[in-house]
Amino acid sequence: MSTTASQTPRSQRSTERRITFFVALAVFAQESTWNFYDSQVPPLLREHIASAAIVGLCMGMDNLFGIFIQPWMGNRSDNTRTTWGRRMPYLVVGMPLAALLFVVIPHSAASLPTLLAVIFAYALVANSFKPIAESLLPDFIAPERRSRANAAVKIASALTVIVAALISIFVVDEHPKAAFAIPAALMLISIAVLAWRVRDSRSAGYQAALQEDAAGEDGKAPRIRVRDVILDIVRDVDRSRLLLVVSIFLFGAAWAASRALLTPYGQEVLDLSRGDAGGLTLPAGVAYIVAAYPAALLAEKVGRITVMIGGMSVFAAAMVFGGLVQTPTATVVAFCIGAAGAAGFMINAVVVLWNLAPSARVLGTYAGLYTVGWASGGFIGPAIVGGAIDLSSWSFMLFDIAILAGLAIVVVSRVSTLQGRRTDGVAL
Repeated sequence: MSTTASQTPRSQRSTERRITFFVALAVFAQESTWNFYDSQVPPLLREHIASAAIVGLCMGMDNLFGIFIQPWMGNRSDNTRTTWGRRMPYLVVGMPLAALLFVVIPHSAASLPTLLAVIFAYALVANSFKPIAESLLPDFIAPERRSRANAAVKIASALTVIVAALISIFVVDEHPKAAFAIPAALMLISIAVLAWRVRDSRSAGYQAALQEDAAGEDGKAPRIRVRDVILDIVRDVDRSRLLLVVSIFLFGAAWAASRALLTPYGQEVLDLSRGDAGGLTLPAGVAYIVAAYPAALLAEKVGRITVMIGGMSVFAAAMVFGGLVQTPTATVVAFCIGAAGAAGFMINAVVVLWNLAPSARVLGTYAGLYTVGWASGGFIGPAIVGGAIDLSSWSFMLFDIAILAGLAIVVVSRVSTLQGRRTDGVAL
């Protein structure tokens, strides 16, 4: 499965398609638990906590862990050199441990301190390998085809939204504890297949990193630190990379709030049962899948940043519609339209960041920085929207989410202006 210069274009693309499938499988393994976590952990917390803001804060704590852990682990994998590669050793250890902790969550719900300890332990482990799995894609895939490859990965992620919704609808109300074992089993199966088939030591990115290592003094390049990568971004006169991370934070906040608080919103505003409210995302997951690949192809034709702005605008408008017409049907329609729009941003944002990376040696660190922006938004977003709900009511939740998305649109518009001035021909 080598992606080397000796391959013909046809065989290289065949390799890229296979690798895209396996990277999608890795992401599927992660998101199969994360989406169910977002759907069904809030009701467990609400058995002990009345405040929506505190529930939102607890749901955002996993993202707080990600802010610190993900760039460090991404950077650690960047600097790892083994015969198995620099990513896979971390995945084969982290994923099974995360699956075990996930199964324990509902069994710890009788006590709030125990429940918090288990969900934080799960979040700690699961966050440690998240950027590592995602870094496999730029390791293997050429820059000009990363959007369509990332679309396939995001489709796999969206499939887990459907899986979580189906489990919520058909299993949670009758078997609330056993339901957690299903996503965990999917994770174990996925990592078993991934470990069997992928050796990232054969990737173009890994080979390029080895060549850069060899070009250093005494045949060894200096270790790249996270701090140095961040300082390079902050000090860059062209603020594109920094603003891009800010936009990822803002839209991540909007998206996380729409996911983490939707189940209680369905219960409080739409008068649905816990299981039915948890299933509101099912049609939206289908809409996201349908929109993902076209969003990637459109981005390659009209520009990734243009598609990002358009997609966020659609998402914000959909939230406004859902806030104006508060019925289960209208909410499902709003989230379907919003998910399709969100695909335009979520497929392309990380690709733009990867393509702005100055070296193959920092792809994992950049993946970590993407997830820092996304995780920071995921931590703050539910708390901000939850606080707004406490000050007003659950009826205004979707309007609050639309405001966050609008701020992200403003920031990406500035990135578009800066990139319009580029003269170096970088393919974004």
